[in-house]
This record gives sequence, structure tokens and C-alpha cells, in this order.
Amino acid sequence: MTLRAVWALAVIAAALAAAAPAGAANECDGLQVCIPVAGPWVVVPASTGSARPRVEYQLNCPRGHVVGGLDARLSVRGIDVWFLGRLGSPVNPGITTTRSAVFGATYVGQSDRAPTFRPFIGCMPAAGGGSRVPTSVGAVRPGQPVTRRVRTVRVRPGTTTVVQRCTASERLVGASHAFAFATRTPPSASLVSSVSASQQTSGGSVVVRVHGDAELAGVRALVQVHALCSGSR
Repeated sequence: MTLRAVWALAVIAAALAAAAPAGAANECDGLQVCIPVAGPWVVVPASTGSARPRVEYQLNCPRGHVVGGLDARLSVRGIDVWFLGRLGSPVNPGITTTRSAVFGATYVGQSDRAPTFRPFIGCMPAAGGGSRVPTSVGAVRPGQPVTRRVRTVRVRPGTTTVVQRCTASERLVGASHAFAFATRTPPSASLVSSVSASQQTSGGSVVVRVHGDAELAGVRALVQVHALCSGSR
């Protein structure tokens, strides 16, 4: 990368950082060139049973960049947040991470009615992963047998159906959906309860029927549908 390109990226990152709302996180700490990307407030299922459901949400870097840093902010302390990383050595951007990061979260508290978290990623120019001499262990190394196909759609008052499909050569092996709100502060319990959905799978498709109340008028609410697709035999 030329000095001019590095300088241009630095200027872009600085401009984005200046435009970021108060409360931005530390996703770019330690990265010389970094574009911060802030996600919406993602709704975490507020179950209080012994088996807690989790939610997953994907955040993407601009093209030509990989995730180099991650952070999150929580509406309440009782939320466990992690991200899905790939196997490989060394643990590094471009090896452990790709252009997108999938965050997972579970509510582990007892009383909050509307737990949410806001994911952040710091994006750095993609330079490719390192190489190493393969180690022979008489077995197959882990690969990427599952492709996560994601669709994000705005939720408006009324009922709509969102469908995400695997390709004809793939099989659906998992599905989920998540609600999120692009607001400066965590959404209220009333706003969180204004959206609901039912999810079904059919063949290679995930079908989510979404309903939004009138309270959504003027609010940017989102539903993100995940289809986990495998082409392995």
C-alpha cells in the first residue's frame, strides 16, 4: 500500500471518528489505520430460565478491509457477549477474522425486560493472512464447511415476510433472526416489545414473518435473518 493510500485511509478514519456519536467504543485501539463501524442496538432474548437463548448479529467492514478490533456496549451488565472467530495460527486479523464479524449474546441476569447490546468493529486494510508449513497429523484440518448468508431488512408498522435462502447446491443446517434498533441510546422496553416474529424453515429457506406496532413509526428498526448453509457431503 502506498503512503498516499495510507494517508487517505487515515483521513477517512479520522472523519468517521469525528462524526461518531458520543459513547463510541474502543474498537480501533492499537490500530494505526482503522475505520470504526458502529452497529445498532441488538435485542437479546430476556429469558430467565436455566437454558438461556442467544442472539447473533453480523456487522460488516467496507470492501477491502478486515476486522482488526471489536468492542460492545451493553444496556445492562447482565449480558454475555462474544464473537465467532475462525481457527488458524497466529490469531490475527485476516486469519481469525474476515470482512465481517458475527457477535453472539446471552442475557444472564434476572430482572431486565429489554436487554440490548451495541456491537462495534474496527476495520483495517486487508493484507492477507500468513503462511506456515502444514503439520501432518493424519486427519483433516478444519475448513469452512458452513456459509452464513445474512439479510437485513427494515421493520415498519404492519406485517411483512423476510426470506433468506441457501443456494441450490447447499443445504440449510441452521437458522436464526435478530431485531435491532438504530438509536443513540438503548431502546425502551416498550419499543423492544413493539416488534415480534415467527420463524420457519422450508427446504433451503428461512422464512421469518415479522410484525411491527405503530410505535415503530419514525424509528429505524431492523430484522436480520441468518441462514447457515453447507455444501459439504
